[in-house]
Amino acid sequence: MADQLNEIEARVVGALVEKQLTTPEYYPLTMNALVNACNQKNNREPVMHLDEPTVSAAIERLRDRNIVYVFYGSSSRVPKYKHMLPSVYELEPAEVAVIAVMLLRGPQTPGELRTRTERMYEFESLGDVQETLERLMRRDDPLVVKLPVLPGQKEARFAHLLSGEPDVESLAASHPVRTSNQSGSTERITKLEEEVALLRTEVDSLLAEFSRFKQQFE
Repeated sequence: MADQLNEIEARVVGALVEKQLTTPEYYPLTMNALVNACNQKNNREPVMHLDEPTVSAAIERLRDRNIVYVFYGSSSRVPKYKHMLPSVYELEPAEVAVIAVMLLRGPQTPGELRTRTERMYEFESLGDVQETLERLMRRDDPLVVKLPVLPGQKEARFAHLLSGEPDVESLAASHPVRTSNQSGSTERITKLEEEVALLRTEVDSLLAEFSRFKQQFE
């Protein structure tokens, strides 16, 4: 297995995977778009506030391990970034989607994974999610681990191992039990935040296009 990812590197890789699969028309990402993707408030647990130098440093470390590549298009001098997660870890599309959600949101139940991967990969059933998790756990170098059921929860959650073994006590403290009303409100807010994040991505793309247009006259 490749070297373990720290928290920032995991966020960068997860953000790249998510944007590749959900908004491929804007992928690979510019640095500005990548910073925004890392700092989104929706679909991120925890929410981070990373600046460009921090993300850039993480990119360089990931490039050294061939997990991230810099890309220059034929019509632009602006560097863009793409991940190589499937080739580095030998992952299938379903496995990439599952790992991406865990990188961005931490441990998940199979039901949460099925819902939260909808825009990245379409699982036909909850059983398909379970099979994907089993494959990731059965590998010679497992990439996923099943966590014990926490007090107040009905289902076990699964965590990725790209950053090493998770701290179960810390995870329990950071995931308090929510009521159904709280969950419903959170889902509505999440949908609105997703729309805002998509608009920001579109604006970043338009700004990059405008910058290239200006360069033609300089």
